[in-house]
Amino acid sequence: MGKVKTPSSTSEPKAMRPGLTPEADENLCISLATDLAKKQLIEGTASSQVITHYLKLGTSLARLEKEKLQLENENLKAKTEALRSQQHSEELMEKAINAFRTYSGNGDQDDY
Repeated sequence: MGKVKTPSSTSEPKAMRPGLTPEADENLCISLATDLAKKQLIEGTASSQVITHYLKLGTSLARLEKEKLQLENENLKAKTEALRSQQHSEELMEKAINAFRTYSGNGDQDDY
């Protein structure tokens, strides 16, 4: 049987392809930092800042704040959709009024 290679901690990090966008680069860095923090927590070498960060994420206050932000985001999306719908309705109403003017023989709105 062949030997199973185990990654050593002294090996060089793998070369990673850069992100196609700045957002992709940011997401890659976040993922790497999270993986490193997870490794440090498992090994017991995490700094107090890392431990405190993850402890705060687990609090009920943090969960409530996250839920509040999600609800606010949904509310803003609903308001935006309502404004778009209102604009569309106003455009349809304007077209209908112009059509009624034309049908009634009063001519186009440009005549006024």
